[in-house]
Amino acid sequence: METILLGIGDALVPANLMWVAIGVAIGIIVGAIPGLNGPLAIAVAIPLTYSMSPLAAIAFLVGILKGSHFGGAVPAILLNTPGTPESVCTTLDGAPLARAGKPKKAMRMALVASITGDVMSDIVLFTLAAPMAIIGLWMGPAEMAGLYIFALTMVSGVAGSSIWRGLIAVLFGALLATSGLDFEVAQLRLTFGIVDLYDGIPVLPLMVGLLAVSEMIHQCEEVLKQRIEKFKVEVIKIDGKDDTLTWAEYVRCFPTIVRGGLIGIIVGLIPGPGAIVAGLLSYTSAKQASDTPEEFGKGKLEGLAATEAGNSSVTGVSMVPLITLGVPASLSAAILFGAFLIHGIVPGPTIFRDHGQIVYGMFFLIFLANWIHFIFGNLGLPLFAQVVRIPMTVIIPSVLILCVASAYSEGSSMFYIVVMMVGGIFGYVMNKLGFPIVALVLGFVLSPGIEQSFRQAAIILSGEPLSVVFRHPIALGLIAVTLFSVTRMAGGKWTKLKKKPA
Repeated sequence: METILLGIGDALVPANLMWVAIGVAIGIIVGAIPGLNGPLAIAVAIPLTYSMSPLAAIAFLVGILKGSHFGGAVPAILLNTPGTPESVCTTLDGAPLARAGKPKKAMRMALVASITGDVMSDIVLFTLAAPMAIIGLWMGPAEMAGLYIFALTMVSGVAGSSIWRGLIAVLFGALLATSGLDFEVAQLRLTFGIVDLYDGIPVLPLMVGLLAVSEMIHQCEEVLKQRIEKFKVEVIKIDGKDDTLTWAEYVRCFPTIVRGGLIGIIVGLIPGPGAIVAGLLSYTSAKQASDTPEEFGKGKLEGLAATEAGNSSVTGVSMVPLITLGVPASLSAAILFGAFLIHGIVPGPTIFRDHGQIVYGMFFLIFLANWIHFIFGNLGLPLFAQVVRIPMTVIIPSVLILCVASAYSEGSSMFYIVVMMVGGIFGYVMNKLGFPIVALVLGFVLSPGIEQSFRQAAIILSGEPLSVVFRHPIALGLIAVTLFSVTRMAGGKWTKLKKKPA
C-alpha cells in the first residue's frame, strides 16, 4: 500500500501532470492530421523524453497515444477522411452527421465515447496487471518461449492479408534482431565488418524509418500523383445552433459504448488485431444489435459511439501483456517497449518488485490523462477543426525534419540516420508488396526474448528424459494453440483462394 501511495504522490508532481497534458494535446493534433498516427508520433517523440523521469516519459507517450484516437475522428467527421487507420468506421456515421449540420455533436460523441472506452480499458489494466505479473513469475523459459511463439503467430495471421506474408515479415524482423554481439558466446553475427553494427541495429532509428519515413514517402507519392485532392475539400464549419450533444443522447448510447468497449478490451488482449479490428467489430456488433440497422451509415450516433469506444479501449489493455510479461500486443505497445528499456525499466513479471512505485504512478497518470483529454477535447474543438486544413506540402517536410532529429539524437551518429532512411525505404516497399510492418517490428522487438528463452529451456531440458517435457503443460498448451491457430488461419485463407473464380 505504501508503494501505491508513493506512486500516486509522484504522479501528482506538477511537472509530470504537465507532460501528460502536453502528450494528450500533441496526440490530438497528430491524429487530426490525415497521414499521421499515434505510433508514428510516439516513435518520433521518444528522444524528447531523454531528459524526463521514467514516470513522466512513459505517461507523456501514453498521452500521445490516447489523444491520437480522438484526433483521428476529427478529419473523419469533417472531411470524411480518417485521420488514423482505426478511424475508418468513424466516417460511416460521423461524416453524414456533419453533412446534416451537426459536426459538433458528432465530435463530442466521438470524444466522450473514446474517453469512456479508455476508462474501461484502464480499469482492466489496473485490475489485471498485478495478477498477471504473479502468473508470469510462475512461467519459466519454456513457458515464455511458447508465449512468444503464440504472440508472433497471432500477429502474423491477423496483421496482414496473408499469414504467409506475416510470417515472412516476422522472421525477417527476427533476422534483423540477431545482428550484433551474441549475448551468450560473445561472437559477432551479421555485422558484415561494420563497427556500428556491433551493438546491433538501433531500435529507435529503425522504427522511425519503418513507421514515419515510409509513410511520408507514401504521402509524397500521393502528392506527385495529384491524388491529394481529398485533403483540399472544404472543412465543415462548427457553428450550428442545434449542434450540441445532450446528456440524454449519451445515456441512450451508453449501452452501445459499453459493448464496444468490452469488444475492444478483448481484442486488445490478443496480440495482433489492434484498434482497427476493434473499431470494425464494435461497429458491426452495434449494427447487428440495433432495432434500426438501416439507419447506420446515415448519421447514427450509436454507430459513431461504438467505433470510437472500441478503438480507444484497446490502449490500456494492450499494456497488460507488455508490462507484466514483456510481450507487446500491438505496434504502439512495441514502441512503448523500447521506451521502457531506454529509461531503464525492463517490462516483465518482476516489474512490480523492481519498479513498483513508477508503475503505480504511471497507472494514476494514465487515469488522469482521460480527464485531461476530456477538457482539451471540449475546449479545443474549433482549433482541431483548423488543424485538418494544414496541407501535406507543409506536413511532409516538417515530419521528415523531426525524423532526422529524432534518429540523430539517439546516438549522435550519421549511421543512425542511414538506418532510418534504409528503414523508411524498406517500409515503403513492404507496404507496396502487402507485407505488414507491425509483424516485422514485433518480430524485431521480441526476437531477443525468444532466443534467450529457447536457450535457457534447452539448457534446462538438456540430458533429461522426454517425459520432462510433460512437466511444462502451459508451454505445451501454448504450442498446441499456436499450431491450431496456424492451421485454421492458413486453411481458411486457402479455402477462400480456392473459391475465387478463375
